[in-house]
Amino acid sequence: MSKSVVAMQEAIRIKKPDAKAEAAARRRARQRRERAIEGGLFVAALISVATTVTIIAVLLSESVGFFRTVPLTDFFTDTLWTPLFADPHYGILPLLAGTLVTSAVGLLVAIPLGTVAAIYLSEFSSPRLREVMKPTLELLGAIPTVVYGYFALIVVTPALQRLWPDLPGFNMLGPGIVIGIMIMPFVISLSEDAMRAVPMVLREGSYAMGATRLQTAWRVVVPAATSGLVAAYVLGISRAVGETMVVAIAAGQNPNLTWNPLEPAATITAYIVQVALGDLPHGSIGYQSIFAAGLVLAVLTFAFNILGHMMRKRFREVY
Repeated sequence: MSKSVVAMQEAIRIKKPDAKAEAAARRRARQRRERAIEGGLFVAALISVATTVTIIAVLLSESVGFFRTVPLTDFFTDTLWTPLFADPHYGILPLLAGTLVTSAVGLLVAIPLGTVAAIYLSEFSSPRLREVMKPTLELLGAIPTVVYGYFALIVVTPALQRLWPDLPGFNMLGPGIVIGIMIMPFVISLSEDAMRAVPMVLREGSYAMGATRLQTAWRVVVPAATSGLVAAYVLGISRAVGETMVVAIAAGQNPNLTWNPLEPAATITAYIVQVALGDLPHGSIGYQSIFAAGLVLAVLTFAFNILGHMMRKRFREVY
């Protein structure tokens, strides 16, 4: 018996170093995998930043030549945008007005309807219905924007002309409504995720105080999810401002300084498409104008994102 005990102790002493070595090897392998994953994530983030910086650098480099010819005062105060005419004018205000009006119409459609739909999916619908509705709504984001453009031109605009017989075939109202329909899935999906992330204890506390489901959703869940809702709205704004094909097809390509959505107008993106498809020589003032317009669009989108970040920071709640 004593010999067997001694043999077992010897075996244990022999195996202990092997077990420690295996554990150390597994730990080193896990650390290598984690470092590889961290390196991959860092490279992905670096590529994203480098792409953004490169785009801004291209816009700035091409815009410098444009602004050497066109003063900034004329660019931001002139009410005519006719860079391809014999008597060229380079006032960005008509394009900027068209962009803001169509985006505003789209947001007036997407934000209220998207928020209401998100509240319903988050607080009132059954899990089975939610599983069917969310993917169905998100399919709207997979439809090509060209299809949305022709939908606005041949379906939405004729329907609006029944209400306003004098409505021209090209206008900003129809494309704006379709832009709202197009960005609604982004608003619904992100808003619903933000509301679902609100802790259930807040809902239970509201119910314990005698509040109804509607009161709980509107007075408890929505305020608690404000940070996520603002993020959804900012994404919708950026998507609306940068929309191209819908406005290029259905809003017209005539730069017109107007704030009336019932009139035709051109947007910044529509002008870029119009000129990019032409035969303007590289380095000409007309060619450089698309980069100046693109720079304004980039600054506008960046400003909206900064504003959204400030609002998210202002309304963020920690639970």
